[in-house]
Amino acid sequence: MRLLLVEDEAALAQALRRALEKRGFEVEHSADGGEALARLRLAPPDAVLLDLSLPGMDGLQVLHRARAEGIGVPILVLTARGAVGDRVLGLNAGADDYLAKPFDLDELEARVRALLRRNAGREEEPLACGPLRLDRPSGAFHLGSEILELTPREHALLSALIARPGHAVPKEKLFRLVFPMEEHIQFEAIEVVAYRLRKKLAGSGVQLVTLRGLGYLLRAGSLAEGSGA
Repeated sequence: MRLLLVEDEAALAQALRRALEKRGFEVEHSADGGEALARLRLAPPDAVLLDLSLPGMDGLQVLHRARAEGIGVPILVLTARGAVGDRVLGLNAGADDYLAKPFDLDELEARVRALLRRNAGREEEPLACGPLRLDRPSGAFHLGSEILELTPREHALLSALIARPGHAVPKEKLFRLVFPMEEHIQFEAIEVVAYRLRKKLAGSGVQLVTLRGLGYLLRAGSLAEGSGA
């Protein structure tokens, strides 16, 4: 069972890694959120132990991005933040469980194994819209027999739309998923991402449609209207 431990305190990370390896886990370590997200995209582990207080991209941003990109790996948040509000933030961002520091190693192991049991054997059906398919375990989009090459922001937008094909998703919600906790980004930037994504889907039999005043939707088939950002 392969775990990804995301913890920036070197001494704690080393101690946790040794303890978990003695208990039969294979443990990889990342010290910052950006590196952790890259590992999740390339080779998702069986579960993630994620600290919220990280340099650069913090744990909440990692959660938002991973879930927006369709990465369904079980994530257990480890943090010194003990307030109810922080627990709620972590769970709402996509965490599967939450354990506040300091914690008992036996409890940590029990929670990790519980997550793995719940996830074992649960084959998630791919999300699809016409010839477009999202393989949720890997996070890869397939258009027919080809993998669709996407930027992280395009991936986040398309993941949100394919979760509800044929239904409008408000721009405000999509903006929060595509640009999580990026306050310096202007709201209109979502239109740029939609425009680039629409170009990649052109001629595929899948359309990203604009519904004025409502948001965007994804649908299969040819459609002349709604071609603007």
